[in-house]
Amino acid sequence: MNNTPLKLNAKRTILVGLAFFLIMAFWQAYDTIIPKILTDKFGMAQWLSGVIMALDNVLALFLLPFFGALSDKCKHKSGKRTPFILIGTLLSCLAIVGIICSDMVQSDRLSAVDPQNPTALQTLYEADPEIRVEGKRGALSSFIEKEDFLSLTDPESEDYTTYVVSARGAYAAAQSRRSPAPLIFFVLTLFFVLLAMGLFRSPAVALMPDVTPKPLRSKGNAVINLMGACGTVSLIGIGMLFGTGKAENALSPYGGYFAALAGVMLAALLIFLFTVKEPRWAREAEAQDRLFEGTEESEEGDRRLSKGEKRSLILLLASVALWYMGFNAVTTKFSVYAAPVLNMDFNSAMLVAQIAGLASFLPAGMIATRIGRKRSILIGVAMLGSAMAVMAFVGKQTPAFLPIACFIVAGLGWGMINVNSFPMVVELAKGGSVGKYTGYYYTASMAAQTVTPVFSGALMDLDMRTLFPYSALFVALSFLTMLFVKHGDSKPGRKQSVLEQMDVGD
Repeated sequence: MNNTPLKLNAKRTILVGLAFFLIMAFWQAYDTIIPKILTDKFGMAQWLSGVIMALDNVLALFLLPFFGALSDKCKHKSGKRTPFILIGTLLSCLAIVGIICSDMVQSDRLSAVDPQNPTALQTLYEADPEIRVEGKRGALSSFIEKEDFLSLTDPESEDYTTYVVSARGAYAAAQSRRSPAPLIFFVLTLFFVLLAMGLFRSPAVALMPDVTPKPLRSKGNAVINLMGACGTVSLIGIGMLFGTGKAENALSPYGGYFAALAGVMLAALLIFLFTVKEPRWAREAEAQDRLFEGTEESEEGDRRLSKGEKRSLILLLASVALWYMGFNAVTTKFSVYAAPVLNMDFNSAMLVAQIAGLASFLPAGMIATRIGRKRSILIGVAMLGSAMAVMAFVGKQTPAFLPIACFIVAGLGWGMINVNSFPMVVELAKGGSVGKYTGYYYTASMAAQTVTPVFSGALMDLDMRTLFPYSALFVALSFLTMLFVKHGDSKPGRKQSVLEQMDVGD
């Protein structure tokens, strides 16, 4: 046994985290832009768009454990995980080219009704009866016949959202019915890119523990989470640069944006390949573990939970599912909600929420050491639910600072929840059962993220403004179930560094 303290190699961990950086960059683009393409350009109903957006979570339930186990057995000279990261990233970038092509074709087909086209309103007026949407085309016609164009050309007006956006969506749906080939190709490309991302997501996450000594994995995981947050923020910045959230760009091609995404992913991959020495770093980590063997408590075997612990576990997992039902509805649907309902760029709200969530990691960990995880989570849930409830009343005439303030509060609350919920679940595990309980946590969260885009989308088809009441309801329900959790709340010991405070689980 060696009592010399270990020190995390931050530079190595940051380089390893590039794989997670490019993964989170991709998902930021996928979760915000793909729903806009499906609904704005192909005229798809919100509920059906939600079904397609849920595919990644359905596939993840099968692909993540499969490719994770497959990489465990890989004996390639570049390492167990690197080949999967290389092949998966290249295939994903290839699929992005397919997304760009199908998006450009459909954008061209809708050029006549593009918001930037001065004759768009006239084209909608003269379009086939196919584009009738619950009588709204008739209302649109009456506006045009009276030459009352002002409210139909102003994205801030309710008339623009009610009549023009609806008629434009119906026009897009009619085009898709006439020639479904671009839509079919687009959906097949999405399926391919989801397979490609599933190929290397688990190996990328598993790489950090492979090359990091066991006592330092908490700090290492914090660095990985920071790298993932940087990937998300970088794509939000690129989205703002390309104006992806502006109402007038609703039907513009996203080719430049997706090309930038592929460029970011390939750049991160190249730096990763030239700097990360997986086999050597893994051997060094194993040697350090052997050297320091005995410094950690021995792992206990699996054990049976008491009735009270089982009840707490069920209620805790129900809480996880419920707050993901509420939060994920917003993350997958806000990009199609922001411009028509709020007349705001969704990127700005997403950016402040991400930065607020990142800023909350350290305070959330410190607060939990003083008041416990359960109370910290309840505070976070109350913040998130309150922000979603207020957003339900925000409209185009609301001062711009209010939705931004709501997203800051939501980001802070979500950080409080994220930092403390995963440790509460694994607190109920002992030693060798940690992996099993980790599986419980991700099964609950993925199941929620699979169904909520469909449910929230179905309600939005009836009325777009149901998004935030829906979110607030499920977050409120999670507060109620969390109140009855009685176990897993042991106050964690004060962590020794800022990085350990930011550790929120893989």
